[in-house]
Formats: sequence, C-alpha cells, structure tokens
Amino acid sequence: MPTKSKKSQALRLSLPATSANLGPAFDAAALAMDFRIKIDARSAERFHISATGRDEAICGKIENHLILDTYREVLTSAGAEVTPLSLRIANDIPIGKGCGSSAAARLAGIALAVHFGDLRWNDAQIIGEASRREHHPDNASACWMGGLTVARMSGEAEAQVVCIRPKGKWPLLLAVPEQSLSTEKARGVLPVQYSRTDAVVNIQNSMLLLAAFTQGRAELLTSALEDRIHQPYRAPLCPLLPCLQELSGKDGVLGAALSGAGPSVLVFVDAKASLTKVRRSVASHLEKNGLAAELLATTIALRGARN
Repeated sequence: MPTKSKKSQALRLSLPATSANLGPAFDAAALAMDFRIKIDARSAERFHISATGRDEAICGKIENHLILDTYREVLTSAGAEVTPLSLRIANDIPIGKGCGSSAAARLAGIALAVHFGDLRWNDAQIIGEASRREHHPDNASACWMGGLTVARMSGEAEAQVVCIRPKGKWPLLLAVPEQSLSTEKARGVLPVQYSRTDAVVNIQNSMLLLAAFTQGRAELLTSALEDRIHQPYRAPLCPLLPCLQELSGKDGVLGAALSGAGPSVLVFVDAKASLTKVRRSVASHLEKNGLAAELLATTIALRGARN
C-alpha cells in the first residue's frame, strides 16, 4: 500500500513567544515564554488563512504575510514546488512588541517549507535560516528549542545553540504597552562604538546572568540585569523600562529588562513572593507614573516549537 506524501499530510505547529537580550546578553541569549502562536496547516487548492486571537487582522491577511512569504521564499530558494496551504492560526503573541513574533512567524514559515517541501533540514539549519532572516539568533533559538538559549551564528547557514533548562522556578510578568516599536527604529538609536568599560561590564553581567539561571540564584538578577549596550539608548523609546527598573530588588521584583528591542518589559518575580501582589504593585507603580501596560503573568517555557 503506497504511503502518503508529506504534501498530503497536515502539520500542526505551536511556537512560543520569546524575550531576547535579557539585559546585558545583547543578541546572544533569549528565553521562551508560555504563550504561543498555534498553526494548523494543510495543502489546498489556493492559499487561505483563518485567524483568531491577538492581532487577528494582521494574522489573517494573505498579502505580505510573514509566515507565507517565508514559506514561499524558502521553497523557491531550494528549487522545490510551492504547494498552496490553508492555515488556521490561533495567536497569543503580541506583534511588534518585542515578544519574538517575527522569529516565530519566520520559523513557522521555514517549518512549513521543510515539511511540505520535504527538505530534510536539521535543527541547526532551521534556526540558522531564521536567524539569517532575523539578523540575530537569540529569538529564533529560544523559540525553536524552548527554555533559555545562548546562540551565535556559525557562518551564514547554521547557528550554534546551547539550550539551558534554568534551575528552579522563574515566575515572570510581561508588561506590554499599547504602542508597538519597530526593531529597525530601536536599532537605529544604538551607537556605533562602545567604551571598554561598558563592554567589560556587559560581559561580566552576562556571565553572572548565566550563573543565576544555571544555579537557581535568582537573587543575582538585580545586579546581573544591568546593561550598558542597548537599554540606556532605547529607554527614551520605551518609557516602561526606566519606570519598572525602579522596582528592582523591592516588593518581590528581582529585576526588569527590555523584552527584545522593546517596548515591552520583562519583570522577573521572586518565586517566594505572591505573584498577585507583585502584579498589583507593578500596576500601581505604573499608574503613579502616568503609564499603562497589559501585565501578562508567564514563566519560562521549556517546550519549544520542535517538541
């Protein structure tokens, strides 16, 4: 009895949101969070999308759709047939808010191309392709592998990735403002050169940050999250950051860091504290400073897209 080709088999994907940079680990580290974009894909006569959840209008628009554009481009580059797809998308990831939505979309497009084009790519190739398109490997590696990842590009085609399962519990609050911020604009404010002192401080804090996660030393985060490479320059574009950094080391807040390029901010919460009380305290602090944000309770997701 003949077996079905991959093109006739549906594919279900579940890709987590991610938070990159984590303070000092600029373009090198990220963690996965436990809210996702879920995609049910199958071959069809023509391209079609039905979308629910966050940013439904963006997710359901056929034209300039990052998932479908990536899917077509990968297959065309590989010389494979572009099979039309019908997608059902349920999205919980804020788009344009520094939560890894573009990395998740690009990985979804690549995964669809690998499946329906029978490309037989390995994890390093999939992450590498997404990283090349993202221009950095941190979000892509955490989204695909889950947990906390440290990554670098190895040439243009593949990424070297180390996946870490942080020790202990790591409750998080993600503060998401109403306005979005393009990565291009956020990168545009960064200087071309840095002082040796700033570079050394960031290296030291990155090592301390890694030790905090691997040893379950959450108390180290208050100092380890200090960054001198990108956050000071992006703070004027992301007013939530300096406001929430004022809470570091107080009332159950271990520290705060810009999520990706912003404008969202990731707040690390002491596992011994009441998340409800911390959330209330954060909301009150924002209100006193004339700021508003959606506060999403989350944690580090150990399951990535490939599992």
